[in-house]
Amino acid sequence: MKAVQVTGYGGIDKLELVDISIPTPGKGEVLVKVKACAINNTEIWMREGAYGTGEKSGWRPEGVQFPRIPGSDITGEIVGVGSNVSETVIGKNVVLFPFTSSGIEGYEHISEDMSFIGSEYDGGYAEYVVWPSELCYDMPLSTYEESAVFSVSGLTAWHMVEQIQAKPGETVVVTGANGGVGSLNVQIASNVFESKVIAIVGDMGLEGRMKELGATHVLSYKSPSLADEIMEVNGGPVDSVLDVVGDALFATSISALKNGGKFCISGSAGGQKTELDFRTVYLKHITLYGSVLGTRDEFKRMLDAITAGKIKPVIDRTYPLEKAGEAQTYFKNSGKLGKILLLPEK
Repeated sequence: MKAVQVTGYGGIDKLELVDISIPTPGKGEVLVKVKACAINNTEIWMREGAYGTGEKSGWRPEGVQFPRIPGSDITGEIVGVGSNVSETVIGKNVVLFPFTSSGIEGYEHISEDMSFIGSEYDGGYAEYVVWPSELCYDMPLSTYEESAVFSVSGLTAWHMVEQIQAKPGETVVVTGANGGVGSLNVQIASNVFESKVIAIVGDMGLEGRMKELGATHVLSYKSPSLADEIMEVNGGPVDSVLDVVGDALFATSISALKNGGKFCISGSAGGQKTELDFRTVYLKHITLYGSVLGTRDEFKRMLDAITAGKIKPVIDRTYPLEKAGEAQTYFKNSGKLGKILLLPEK
């Protein structure tokens, strides 16, 4: 099969298109013919070594074992089974839950042995992948492409919104609102939890599209008085912030929060370190949440909401598998809206 491997930490020159053997499913596993794989920050940061220090970076302390096939947002067709798996699942179209864990129900995502597909396991930048049968779910939509945009970004966004306990009528600020996680934060907070959403973007040309997704107001992060603008359109401080940017908007977010407000972060594309005045946090009674991925029950609730039409796929563009480096480069550009997909059969 064709696959794209990461050969070590570094730039896109570390992505190599190879011909390797099709993997064989083991006990409890299935062989999935990959139809679509969406790109996430996670596989780019894994390649760049951003999840650790020195020579070790990944979801696990020991770092990634190279070569590794990245890719975690995967849809495809089950075409083979290992032992202890019924052949009746062959031909089923599935979306893959993106990690394994021995954590108890509701805590799978924070278990110390949580292992991620595309980092600890070979992932979806390939024509085939093996995965546990119990972690393969029915596709929520009719096409592989549309169903592939939710797994990691959607689960992360859903978990973020549940963590802040978003409620009808509350105001939620969403930073990076045009990205994969951000655009889903907008939809989930507004269309599922019925909160008012203030979407923060760089290109105000996206205002119409963001409002179509559910945003009540759209503001530019380039404004020198963004915190004031947020409070002006809201009529006062906001209830919560869902952030994927990090340092660049941290001070603004904290400033715009009400007393007792909630700040949830799941990304740091705008800077991984920041200045924090603890006095602001405790005097305003702010709750800080770190968030990534989520639970299997949250994944199921998300898929149900997608099937019900409350969350819609947003796709920016697609690339063939052999252009994975070009796709990752484009992914890091600002101004895009939604997900970037790799299609092995394109």
